[in-house]
Amino acid sequence: MTVVSKSVAGSGRGAGPGVGSGTGAKPGPRRAPARRTAAVMVVTLLLLFVAAVAGLGFGSNPIAPPVVIEAIFSYDPSNNDHLVIVQSRLPRIVLGIIVGAALGLAGALMQSVTRNPLADPGILGINAGASLFVVIAMSLFGITTPRGYIWFAFLGAAVAAVVVYLLGTARGNAASPVRIALAGTAVSIVLGALTQMVVLSNEAAFNTFRFWSIGSLQSRGFDVIATVVPFVLVGIAFALLLAGPLNAIALGDDVAASLGTRILSTRIAAALAVVLLAGAATAAAGPIGFIGLGAAHIARFASGNEHHRLLPAATIIGATLLVTADTLGRFITAPSELQTGIAAALFGGPLFVALVRSRKVSAL
Repeated sequence: MTVVSKSVAGSGRGAGPGVGSGTGAKPGPRRAPARRTAAVMVVTLLLLFVAAVAGLGFGSNPIAPPVVIEAIFSYDPSNNDHLVIVQSRLPRIVLGIIVGAALGLAGALMQSVTRNPLADPGILGINAGASLFVVIAMSLFGITTPRGYIWFAFLGAAVAAVVVYLLGTARGNAASPVRIALAGTAVSIVLGALTQMVVLSNEAAFNTFRFWSIGSLQSRGFDVIATVVPFVLVGIAFALLLAGPLNAIALGDDVAASLGTRILSTRIAAALAVVLLAGAATAAAGPIGFIGLGAAHIARFASGNEHHRLLPAATIIGATLLVTADTLGRFITAPSELQTGIAAALFGGPLFVALVRSRKVSAL
């Protein structure tokens, strides 16, 4: 017992502050990510509030922030400014929060399950698969509302995910980040070409699809929000329930199996959550890239790989990134409008290039 006690005491002295006992002990280093995550989430929520208020005020008819707040809390239907804010701009902000949260969480899930820091619904072809099946629904079946084509978006997202994974692991090769990213890029190009072929051969589908395909929150009402919210909520619930098993998988498959984690079931459930989140987001706003990538990496910087903190952080950061990108895009090009998908690409593209050039890209 004496040897063990000395050994433990010695390791406590050498492990740094906070490990030893006593009244003067400082908090252990494991608490630092929790504090950092809380700080990042508070700052992110404040930024989201500012971006939302600014987004409600920006447009062809600028409205002052006090009027925006008055319209939210003391709505007067006889006031034209209030009507513009509540009937036109508020649904855009709410949908931006929902879509951004879904994409941020989907990106974090994909990176955790595939151990791929480049994983993102846009980069790995998920959005392209959903887009192809949506345009098929528009052109072949005449479905033009999110309530109808959201099921096609789910199917397309699932098919694209399976194809990318099969290509990335062809001939028994390991699913390395670069291999999966290349497979996703190839699948996105092919699916994009097929989508354009279908659109150009059908004028009615072209007129409906051309604005949706850019990725936009414009002209989406509360009916679209009501359609996609249930699926996003189910996807978020699935993801949060998987936090514990994903923590185990982050230690390696062998360790996770020894801890009793059902690895295959966890990955299938995570894939289902990604399909729900990315499919609903794409059906509502069109294909929007880089939000999932950026949100997941910012959240991982703040919280590390602890999924009870990582997944909620990625959800909030994703919502903030998309609303902020949409608001900045409208502000920079005022009185014109820059579509949300283009704004997200302009801000997220440099991040993707930086990650590809990073030496840490090989694994999480």
